[in-house]
Amino acid sequence: MARRNVFPILKQIAAATRSPHTRSVTYMPRPGDGAPRAVTLIPGDGVGPLVTNAVEQVMEAMHAPVFFESYEVHGDLSRVPQEVIESIKKNKVCLKGGLKTPMGGGVSSLNVQLRKELDLYASLVNCFNLPGLPTRHENVDIVVIRENTEGEYSGLEHEVVPGVVESLKVITKFCSERIAQYAFEYAYLNNRKTVTAVHKANIMKLADGLFLESCREVATKYPSIKYNEIIVDNCCMQLVSKPEQFDVMVTPNLYGNLVANTAAGIAGGTGVMPGGNVGADHAVFEQGASAGNVGKDKIVHQKKANPVALLLSSAMMLRHLQFPSFADRLETAVKRVISEGKYRTKDLGGGSTTQEVVDAVIANLD
Repeated sequence: MARRNVFPILKQIAAATRSPHTRSVTYMPRPGDGAPRAVTLIPGDGVGPLVTNAVEQVMEAMHAPVFFESYEVHGDLSRVPQEVIESIKKNKVCLKGGLKTPMGGGVSSLNVQLRKELDLYASLVNCFNLPGLPTRHENVDIVVIRENTEGEYSGLEHEVVPGVVESLKVITKFCSERIAQYAFEYAYLNNRKTVTAVHKANIMKLADGLFLESCREVATKYPSIKYNEIIVDNCCMQLVSKPEQFDVMVTPNLYGNLVANTAAGIAGGTGVMPGGNVGADHAVFEQGASAGNVGKDKIVHQKKANPVALLLSSAMMLRHLQFPSFADRLETAVKRVISEGKYRTKDLGGGSTTQEVVDAVIANLD
């Protein structure tokens, strides 16, 4: 009679009896770290109030140590109200919905104004596959780090003569060096292996050449991290054909906007990609890609906006505030809901309302 191998059975029994929840013993908070933190909240336009309210509900359900100071700001204003700027400067952290940017005309983007006013020089968008959400490519986990304050977004435009407009692209060594430093520091702190600089120095030899020169200088300080360079047009082609080759990408302003939105589309869509903007003193967390996309009126009316991107961005915010266990609980709950597939908004192939997704996330909180 053949002997039965009992080892697989013993392993199954051990796995079944082992607690599914593991607690980290490596995080020791400082005295006072549990004190509630004030966060400036800008619901914004379109779907913004829907998705920011989703975050408020989940934070309340978790009893997260944050409270919100809410301000009504809309993209058609000429400037961000000074009281909002002062609130962010006081609280150091802001969570915002989308602010609609008018096309053409003389009204500038409030999103850009916030970044410049608070010197939020680094934009970070994490584009990754969510388990259970089908996409064309697997093993995508790209972090796009974009310079946020200069380049084509400098806002220096004028009409030379009627019918001829000049728009200036400004690149400085100071801003190029600090965004490169941030990208390599991020890679080092997060065990990332490669940083790729995106450029068009074959054509814009001085401007993008200065950006590359700065990246190369910073790269020498991080010998354990591989450094690559790629021309932006080839980068876009490589992204849609083989995105898994990229790890951390550092870019000037305009290229980063294009690359981040492309990567987000590849990994599941802008509705599920978290992101934020950070400077030396302040941070603003928002939907990772298409921050100016406030959704269609129909989605707002039906209350079917996807809250996942802002929920994951708020998890990033909680880590930034040094509340890691709350961040882990929130992120785990969101990923469970996506993986189960029962509650998904239209952009993810479902028909759920925003509130149904929120209720499912709350039900999945540990």
